[in-house]
Amino acid sequence: MSCIFTRKSVRNFTQERVNDEILIELVRAGMAAPSARNLQPWAFIIVTERKVLDLLAERLPYAKMLFEAPAAIIVCGDLSKAGDSPEGYWVQDCSAATQNILLAAEALGLGAVWTGVYPRNDRVAIVKEVLRLPESVTPLNVIPVGYPRGEHHPKDKFNETNIHWQGW
Repeated sequence: MSCIFTRKSVRNFTQERVNDEILIELVRAGMAAPSARNLQPWAFIIVTERKVLDLLAERLPYAKMLFEAPAAIIVCGDLSKAGDSPEGYWVQDCSAATQNILLAAEALGLGAVWTGVYPRNDRVAIVKEVLRLPESVTPLNVIPVGYPRGEHHPKDKFNETNIHWQGW
């Protein structure tokens, strides 16, 4: 529970490199997420190349922290795995995978933040172009990852007025 309650969005990073094994471990955590009908319609792109991180930072409106981040994980839905409907539950499955990645980053002493891509068509097009994604793959988000720089504090978002019992 402490990992859930101490997780925070980190937008400032040191330049310390995150080793490949840790990045794979974060993706492994993502793949441990629940998935409707166990279709696992996700795909993950790990980016550590400075040129690519900077290009995404330049072109995506809310991802400027990629200029500092030493790595990013892009969580994508692979619609060719989505089952018997065009969309399936890929957004929910990939969102669960994203949350697992964010919690794993917190547990490992890393900082990370969810930067939205889908359903904004302009952002989807940018990520598809920069990362040369196939037509069947749609980016849900870009997660900058690194070692936190500065102080970051979790937010207490508990609000009892959002709880209803036995109905509205």
